[in-house]
Amino acid sequence: MSSGLDLLFLGSGNAFAVGRYWSCFLLNGRFLFDASPIALPHLKQSGADLAELETVFISHFHADHFFGLPFLLLEYSERSDRSKPLTVIGPPTIEERLRIITETSFPHLLQKERTYDLNFVEASDRQEGDVAGLKWQARSVTHVDDFPCFGYRVEIGGRTLAYSGDTMMCDALVDLADGVDVFVVECTCWDGACGPHLGPDDLRELRRRLGPEPTFILTPLDGGQLDLGVENTLVAGDFGRFSP
Repeated sequence: MSSGLDLLFLGSGNAFAVGRYWSCFLLNGRFLFDASPIALPHLKQSGADLAELETVFISHFHADHFFGLPFLLLEYSERSDRSKPLTVIGPPTIEERLRIITETSFPHLLQKERTYDLNFVEASDRQEGDVAGLKWQARSVTHVDDFPCFGYRVEIGGRTLAYSGDTMMCDALVDLADGVDVFVVECTCWDGACGPHLGPDDLRELRRRLGPEPTFILTPLDGGQLDLGVENTLVAGDFGRFSP
């Protein structure tokens, strides 16, 4: 029996956006895709149950996608009696890098006794797994050379969702999103070229190759909101909620 996909965008902007907070989103109240610096306060503001969060998927290590995790761990250490395991899935060295930024900002936090298990999974291209009832696959995408970058495809309750992470146009995106119900896809370059990201022409090409489905949801964005002329496309906003 199929169940719905409930997406809550805690932020919808890129690193430089005016009028938008840094992008990340919550799926079905339990799965966080990227952890931007505003993840914790916006989870609280939205009324999300922090104790129910079970998995965090990190696409890459740029600060606007990753630096919210220490605040989340601090919350669980100081303000919560969390008991459910928390799994963090991300590129190779995810545990080491998280320990570095957490120790720098909140010394000894990770050495404290926890009331829950904290687990790490290092993703690799085409790796598959199952966590908290959610099937997932990682795909390596083309963004920057500084570290590996990933998109994710997940399935839960008979519905499928793909998340591009930050990326340029590459064949992996088509493979990632082929046949899914929802494709959360970046469009950082809303008004044209702006580095190693997708822009309007890329979105049109993805639609051509993927067909009228899946539903595209665009994030992260710059400040603009032009009509791209791409069918079945939604634009995320801060605290925007979609149940496609």
